[in-house]
Amino acid sequence: MVCEREWAETWAESHQVGAATWARYRSHLDLHILPKFGDLPLSAITRMAVKSWVKDLGQSHAPSTVGTVLGLLSTVLNEAVDDHRIVMNPCRRIRTGVVSHRPERPWATPQQILAIANRVDPTDRIMVITAAYTGMRWGEVVGLRRPNCHLDDARIVIDANTGALHEVAGILALGPPKTPAAIRTIRIPPFLVAMLRKHLDSHDHEHVFTGRDGGLHRRFNFARRSWRPAADGNPRKHIPPIVTGMHFHDLRHSHKTWMIEDEIPEVAQAKRLGHRLGGVRGIYSHVTPTMEQRIVDALQVRWQTSTSPQIRDVTAPPPATPDGQPARSGDPSHPHPTPGDADPHPGAAPKAA
Repeated sequence: MVCEREWAETWAESHQVGAATWARYRSHLDLHILPKFGDLPLSAITRMAVKSWVKDLGQSHAPSTVGTVLGLLSTVLNEAVDDHRIVMNPCRRIRTGVVSHRPERPWATPQQILAIANRVDPTDRIMVITAAYTGMRWGEVVGLRRPNCHLDDARIVIDANTGALHEVAGILALGPPKTPAAIRTIRIPPFLVAMLRKHLDSHDHEHVFTGRDGGLHRRFNFARRSWRPAADGNPRKHIPPIVTGMHFHDLRHSHKTWMIEDEIPEVAQAKRLGHRLGGVRGIYSHVTPTMEQRIVDALQVRWQTSTSPQIRDVTAPPPATPDGQPARSGDPSHPHPTPGDADPHPGAAPKAA
């Protein structure tokens, strides 16, 4: 009789998911599922045993984590039902308890985005702006390579095979983006075309965005060293916060919010973000060049407005010029090099780290 451990391995050999997803599955199996049920025959896993296990997990893990782990066990056992190994799935209709309310994620205005971008390292500044004005995911941004920047056509391509950088067990590797819908072409506004062109001319790395040492970005390191200090500020150094608690991923939330404000059709929003509309809407709704142009025009206006001195955020350094460089200012708290200085990104705000 097949035990859960043997069946989980059989299931794993035939189940197709990305490397990052499989790493999460492997972790859930090794830490939670197999220690409890691994040595039991499939038919010996009872509903009451699963309910008791779920209750115990809930004592030390968030409801969302418990739900994810239970969902994986249920998926594995559903396959056992379909393969006629067991009569029914003991996970069926088991609830994980009341899911705690998830607070609404923060989003930022274009002025706040620019203020955050002006606080990070010069090598990361344009990456932040690109993420905010394209809605790209973290892996898509840090995995972006020169061949996928079609700047003459004002487009960025998220490739089906190498469209995202994945970090699994400490190893960085290019691979497919998150979902099939994430394979897409993103039109970009003129200011971003000029900014990326100038940025690519400044280095010869295949990847568009690299860390200060020329290596590829790692999410945790970037968040700790650059993003968190820039968004949260540093009270000890009297550097005020811009958007406290904002994550890099919240740039996508911001991009989505901007499109809603600009009354962009939902189907065009979904396509740009790499989502798929479900049901009838997804079947009968289509994105037209006119919709895409509306997005680009609205983003260009937002950038131009954000760089206007008249509406400058008080927490931000001097606004950027239309080509993406921070403008010079007479404010002694924001010293700027002269045009002959070597700094390629004058006017960066003091680091909050």
